[in-house]
This record gives sequence, structure tokens and C-alpha cells, in this order.
Amino acid sequence: MDQATAQLLFEQGASLVFLDMPEGSEFGIDFNSWNVGAEFRGMKMIPPGVHFVYYSAIDRDKQAAPRSGFFHNFSKREILVKKWDPSIEDIKMDAVRPEELARFEESKKNMDRFLAPYPYESFKKWVSLTNHITPQILVDLQPECGIICAVAQFISEASTSQSRKRNAEIEAMEGDGGDQQSENKTRHSSAEDKLPSLKAAQGTRIRYSEIPTQKYPAGANPSEITKYSIDSSFQLETLQKRYKANPSGILGEIQFAFICFLVGQTYDSFEHWKQLVHLLCTSDEALHTYPKLFTDFIGMLHFQIREIPEDFFVDIVSQNNFLTTTLHELFSNLESQDVDATLRSRGLKFRQHLTEKFKWDFTSEPDEYAPVVVESAD
Repeated sequence: MDQATAQLLFEQGASLVFLDMPEGSEFGIDFNSWNVGAEFRGMKMIPPGVHFVYYSAIDRDKQAAPRSGFFHNFSKREILVKKWDPSIEDIKMDAVRPEELARFEESKKNMDRFLAPYPYESFKKWVSLTNHITPQILVDLQPECGIICAVAQFISEASTSQSRKRNAEIEAMEGDGGDQQSENKTRHSSAEDKLPSLKAAQGTRIRYSEIPTQKYPAGANPSEITKYSIDSSFQLETLQKRYKANPSGILGEIQFAFICFLVGQTYDSFEHWKQLVHLLCTSDEALHTYPKLFTDFIGMLHFQIREIPEDFFVDIVSQNNFLTTTLHELFSNLESQDVDATLRSRGLKFRQHLTEKFKWDFTSEPDEYAPVVVESAD
């Protein structure tokens, strides 16, 4: 970082004060993470904009807990204060009182030596992967609790008189003995019935868009039903109603899901990312309706594929041949239609790049489209 940029960030950059984090815990922001020392109090010189902050506590055996984190849209010179609560092994969600925040602002210079500078060298890459995530998308998608957890949070439902009566009956049946077959039949079900009933903790779910299940318009004729069963454009158009004020909002949701699985380590986000990528890649008619959306989509995929770790990458490519099959449909649609020239050029250059870099073959039909040979019995 040059001196001018450092001075600008020092004057206008945001600060994250992160108090009482146990020594040795993981703390990270965007693509960078560290194990915190005894004097760690947070981070300074954070470029204004959207960032992802995450952390993992460690136990007495130095084992790290599953990662948790949150997105925050930092404004210029903002001071965000978070405190660690050892009783819940997570950050406190209570807002810092105004007078306490004022004390932090007054003692900023004294606090400065305890704050690590933001690693600006990776900021350009971060922006390329989050440029469609707006503050409104953060409001719409983040869980109500404000924290994104790598492991789903469940709570045990309280037992009822009916469930207790049923368990008592099962125990009585087991105590009476009976034939071996009856005992074997009830053993498995009784073990399951005795397990606590779990449900997702309220407010912890990421509020992703529901992928529309209706593939074609109401009252569609047979030709339209056939068309839209292959072309996902009607589903995309339905989904776009959520982003009526911002047509590229779906790209922000794709980026949000990508960061949540890449950095936040949430597998459900990986699945949602795949669903949205497949939806756009198989939307043929929409290429004419949203040429800029698809041009930006291709550019976004270019940056995302560069950052996917090898272990994830193997899964994305090999599991049902997802990525190559899905992109094959996108490239075929771009070639078979008279689409926007800029969009076609961007798409075909992207295909060439993938072919050269990964040796993927987009010229032959994927296996799932190959004709099925049925041998007749003699």
C-alpha cells in the first residue's frame, strides 16, 4: 500500500473494535484470517463498503469451533464495536450504548496500537467478488439474528404429555418381551422416538429466495409447456419480481451465497449458489430480455471460478458434471440465437478461457443429452 492510500484509509477508513476475544481464536475479514494474540482489539483502516467478518473460538484442547460471521456495510470513519460473551461463546448481539461508543471515538488514538491494519492488497479481489452485493441485499438475506453460522443451529422441542405417554408405552412393550421378530421391529422405531425432536432455531436461517417451482405460465398451451420445461426463463422472470427495483439483484444474491460457502463455510449456500447459476445458464429467452444482466453474470462467474478451492472445485465439476454441463447450455444458447453482440462476445471469450485453462470440452454434447440405446430382446 502506498503512502497516499494509507493516509486516506487512516483518515476515512472504518474501524472494527472486537473486544474480549479469547487468545488463539480465529478472527478474519474478507479473505484474510489470523489467530489473535493477547493484545488484539480489532481492525482499522477498513475500506468503506461491504465486508464479511468471521471468527472461531477455541476450546481448552485448542480445537476450533465452527466458523460464524456477519456481513456489514461499513461507512466512512465508522467505529463498529463487538464484544465476546464467554457464556455463549459468541459475540453479544446487544447494541453498544451511545456513551460507550463515544468513549471509543475519543480514545481512538490510544486504541490504535491494538488494531491491526486491513490487508489492503487483497481488497481489489474482494470487490470483484462482491460488487453486486448492495446494503439492501444484506438486509434482505442475512438471518434475523444477524449471524451466519457454518453449522445449522437447532433447538430441542419440549416434550409433550402425548410424546411422554408414547415413550412409556414403547418401554412397556420392550419390558414385556414378546417374540424376537416383534422386538426387532420395534427396536429401531423406539430408538428414533426417544431422540429429541429438533428444529432450526428461529431467526438463524439465511433468507435466500425460493426457487420458483412453476416452470411455465398459468394457462400455457402444450407448446409453451414444452418450451418452458427446458427454458428456465419463466422461473427467472418470476424470481426477478423480488428484485424489481434492481434487476441485477439476483447477481448480488449469487455473490452473497458464494461468499457464505467460500468464506463462511456454509454448505447450504453452496447448494443455493449452484441452483441460481443453473437457473441463469438455462434461461434461453431471457438472454434477449436481460442482456446486461447476463453480461455481468459471465464476468462474475469468471472471478468466482478463479477463487474456488480445489476441494470444492472437484465437487462442483464432478458431481453430476454440474459446472461443465450447465455452462454448456449457456454457451449453446448464446450461439444459437441472435443475442446482444457484447453478451455473445463476452460469453464466447469466457468459453475459450475455460477450455484453455481447464481443458473442458464444450463442443460435444454432455452425457445426459446423449441418445439412450435400448437393446431389444431376441
